[in-house]
Amino acid sequence: MSTDRYQSPLSERYASKEMQYIFSPDMKFRTWRKLWIALAETEKELGLAITQEQIDELKAFADDINYEVAKAREKEVRHDVMSHVYAYGVQCPKAKGIIHLGATSCYVGDNTDIIVMAEALKLVKKKLVNVIKELADFAQEYKAQPTLAFTHFQPAQPTTVGKRAALWLQEFCLDLEDLDYVLSGLKLLGSKGTTGTQASFLELFDGNQEKIDKIDPMIAEKMGFAQCYPVSGQTYSRKVDTRVVNVLAGIAASAHKMSNDIRLLQHLKEVEEPFEKGQIGSSAMAYKRNPMRSERIASLARYVMVDALNPAITSATQWFERTLDDSANKRLSIPEAFLAIDGILDLSLNVVDGLVVYPKVIEKRLMSELPFMATENIMMDAVKAGGDRQELHERIRTLSMEAGKRVKLEGKENNLLELIAEDSAFPMSLEELQKTMDPSLYVGRSREQVETFLSQVINPVLEANKELLGMTAEINV
Repeated sequence: MSTDRYQSPLSERYASKEMQYIFSPDMKFRTWRKLWIALAETEKELGLAITQEQIDELKAFADDINYEVAKAREKEVRHDVMSHVYAYGVQCPKAKGIIHLGATSCYVGDNTDIIVMAEALKLVKKKLVNVIKELADFAQEYKAQPTLAFTHFQPAQPTTVGKRAALWLQEFCLDLEDLDYVLSGLKLLGSKGTTGTQASFLELFDGNQEKIDKIDPMIAEKMGFAQCYPVSGQTYSRKVDTRVVNVLAGIAASAHKMSNDIRLLQHLKEVEEPFEKGQIGSSAMAYKRNPMRSERIASLARYVMVDALNPAITSATQWFERTLDDSANKRLSIPEAFLAIDGILDLSLNVVDGLVVYPKVIEKRLMSELPFMATENIMMDAVKAGGDRQELHERIRTLSMEAGKRVKLEGKENNLLELIAEDSAFPMSLEELQKTMDPSLYVGRSREQVETFLSQVINPVLEANKELLGMTAEINV
């Protein structure tokens, strides 16, 4: 590792080797050569004077990139594509004259970008599906564990730990739907020429429209795609990049939401992310167990969500059939969005897989608030015994304020049940009231909702993607 120049934290700290390879020079330039082979094969099959010997020569050096030759040539011509055409030709003297025939630079550049994004989305999908699986298992395990729910981060009606996880799970499922839709719709640029008119192929094929119509479908098939975009300028529409990175931003938002909840729950000591034996929480406070992985998820997620503006602005500012102010931005914004989301999903998988739940702490907090939440049931029981609903409501309100004051100002236990038992308006003993303090009576249909959600929504998704399951995530730091 070089220590005298900037190193991207996305590569050094966060992204996996698999995602880094997808955006590596090897992946890029080997794909360029595959595209040149596909073009040559297509042109030969459609009747141009290209020999099998030339194609075999191209194939022999498809993965053997002579980088030094290309770099030296680029210093002279200041053009990366033509530098690699030259370098390929040095290795393939017989095929030198037919490399890149009829194509423009975007033939290799843009088609490779689509291919790379497709491969990167497949890896993102694999990791996302595994996060969904881990969350589903967690929701199933804790579907009936009552916990205090919050609105505005203020105590509200109880829910269950599993039901809360199901909320996180549903957002990731929506992301998976978006990912599948965008991935299934990705098309290649094909070979459209300088302004997208295929004028160069009119010349090559002597105006034979039937043969020209076959070029893009044949190239797409050779490269593993169903089709090419039917119309384009020199480039594919940069709105495609916008759609792709918006999917990543959606995943980032879901992970951010989950990580925020986990951080708050860790503050409450109810749920805790994994904490390794030798991990240090603070350089000053040895007792601390900071939720650093969830914090890192949130940090990287903000980066991806903001980065989604880049392709949107780039798409909006393209001039006519092509302008080059997209290039430098794309080289940064697209790979870094994928590298960051890769790190986010690895962290998410690691955190969910190792989440620790503390039922006793959860129960203690819930029971401290439950008397307030049970008052409606208590009031209804008193009405059934002959009480006046409006009068009882006022009594409950007054007693609740008194008990709340005791808790907040005096730091004492909640004594609302005792106050109600002592009030003659409520014909119930303290023992009878305490029997109403079963948390499971107040979680509504949380358990049933989780079970239905998992069986009807999540399990079919996991079954459809079962070949992707089984991965674990390692984090570097």
